[in-house]
Amino acid sequence: MARDLILAIDAGTSVIKVLAFDLDGNEVATAARPNTYRTGIGGAVEQDMARTWRDTVAVLRELTDSNAGFASRAAVLAVTGQGDGTWLVDRDGLPVAPAWLWLDARAAGLVEEMDASGVRRRMYQHTGCGLNACNQSGQLAWMERHTPEVLDRAATAQHCKDWLYLNLTGQRATDVTEGIFTFGDFRTRRYVPEILDWMDISKRRHLLPDLVDGTRTTHGLTEHAAKETGLPSGLPVSLGSVDVACSSLGAGLYEPGRNVGCSIIGSTGMSMRFVPNANDLALAPEPGGYTMAYPVDGAVAQMQSTMAATINIDWIVEVGRDAAKALGHEVDRKEALKALDARVLDANPNSEIYHPYILEAGERGPFTNANARAQFIGLTHHTSFIDLVRTVYDGLVMAARDCYAAMGSQPEEIRIAGGAARSKALKLLLASAMGVPVRESAREESGAAGAAMMAAVAIGALPDMAVAVEKWVKPSLRGTVQPDAQLKARYDQLFPIYMKARQAMPPIWADLARSRKH
Repeated sequence: MARDLILAIDAGTSVIKVLAFDLDGNEVATAARPNTYRTGIGGAVEQDMARTWRDTVAVLRELTDSNAGFASRAAVLAVTGQGDGTWLVDRDGLPVAPAWLWLDARAAGLVEEMDASGVRRRMYQHTGCGLNACNQSGQLAWMERHTPEVLDRAATAQHCKDWLYLNLTGQRATDVTEGIFTFGDFRTRRYVPEILDWMDISKRRHLLPDLVDGTRTTHGLTEHAAKETGLPSGLPVSLGSVDVACSSLGAGLYEPGRNVGCSIIGSTGMSMRFVPNANDLALAPEPGGYTMAYPVDGAVAQMQSTMAATINIDWIVEVGRDAAKALGHEVDRKEALKALDARVLDANPNSEIYHPYILEAGERGPFTNANARAQFIGLTHHTSFIDLVRTVYDGLVMAARDCYAAMGSQPEEIRIAGGAARSKALKLLLASAMGVPVRESAREESGAAGAAMMAAVAIGALPDMAVAVEKWVKPSLRGTVQPDAQLKARYDQLFPIYMKARQAMPPIWADLARSRKH
C-alpha cells in the first residue's frame, strides 16, 4: 500500500488534534479531544503530562481506527503544540512534576527583577524575545529559587511537543524555533550559554535538549510507541516548530517576494511579520515580543503576542448569556456568539475604548505587565450591550495595531487564521484598523498543516518550503477584505487615545494588584 498520507499532531492548550493530509495538502480526516489543565495559587497553571500523552495516543487511535488503512498509508508523523512552559522529565523519561503552561504567572515577579537588573535587555540582544513569565527560562529560574529539589530530579527540560516527541521516538530534543527564542541567538540558531549564567541557572545547563530542525531531521517511531499508537514501528517522526510558527506557515506568512503579515486570532493573538534574512532584523529599542527562527533557511518571524484574543469575545458573550439567564432565558453559547457577531457592525459606538487584557496572567505583547487587566473607558448611559460587544472587537484590532506598530513594519497584506478568522466583522475591522487588505486562509487547522509541510520537506515529498507554499498554501487563500475608509478614520482617531490610556495604567494596575493581595 502506498505511503501517501502525512499525519500531524497539534497539541494545543484547549484541544489535542490529529489530522491526516494527502501529499497535495488536502485534509482528509481529523480527530480531537479536549485538553485539560488546572489553576492554583500564585498564578499556577499546570497540566498532567502523563494524561497529555494518553490523550494524544487516544486521538491517534481514534483517527486510524475510524479510517481503515490510514496507519499503513502514513509516510511521516509531524508534531507541534502549545509553546513556552516547562515540561520536566527524569533520566527514565518520566515526568518529574506537572507541566507549567505558558499561562502560568508565577515567574512574573522574577521577570520584573531581570528587567530592573538589565538581564532582560542583555538576553533580548540574542534571543529577540522580551522575556516574560511564559518563557521556560524565567520558569526554571523561579524553580531554582523556590523548588530546587524539583530541578534536582530532572534530566531534561522540554515543552509540550517535545514531551510527545520523546514518547514517540525516545529522543530528547526541542525544535530550533523554541529553543532559540528561549536560550539562544536567532542569528546563529545556537544556544548562548551565558544566558543561563545571567539568570543564575548555569548549574542546570544539562537540562537543555538538543536542537532539531524538523525540515531536515526525523527519528523513527519506537516499537513501544508503535504498539501504543497502532502506527508502524520506524515511521519517520518530524518535530515541528512551535504551534504559532506552524500556524503562520500554514496560513501564508511565507510567500517569497512579498511583504505580508499574519495575524492568528485564537485564544491568544499573534501578530507576525516575515524577515527573509535574520541579519537584516533591527530589534526594537525596548525588549518585547518574540523572534522565531523560521523553517526557511536564514529567515526569522518577528512576533508580538497578546495573551488573550477571542477569550475576550468569549467573556462578553458569557456576560450576555448570564444576563439572559437571570431574566429567565437560556441561550446556547454558539447561538449567542453567532447572533452577536452578526450584529457587531450594526452597533454604533462613540468613543468607547476597551483594552483586552482579560487574563489573570496580564499581558506579554507588545508590552509585558503581569498586573495588566482589561478595562472599558468612556462609557455613558447611551452605551448599549451590543455597543460593548463591538468595543471588545475594536479593542482586539487595536491591540493588533499596537503589536504591528511595535515591530516597526507595515505589511502590504495581512493573512488571518484562527477561530475568529471566520468572523466577517472582525476581518473588516482588522483591515480598517491596520489600513491594509486582510486575506483569510480557508484552512481550519493551519498549525497542523504547517507541521505537515515541514514533515513533507523532511522526507523529500516536497523539495523545499517555497514549493510547499505553492502547493499547500496558495490554493487555500480566499479573497481579500479591503479597509473601510470611515472605519479607518475612526480608528486613526481612537488609536492614539487607546495608547495613551494603556501607557498611563501601569501604576493603577500595580495598586489593584496590591489590593488583591489583602
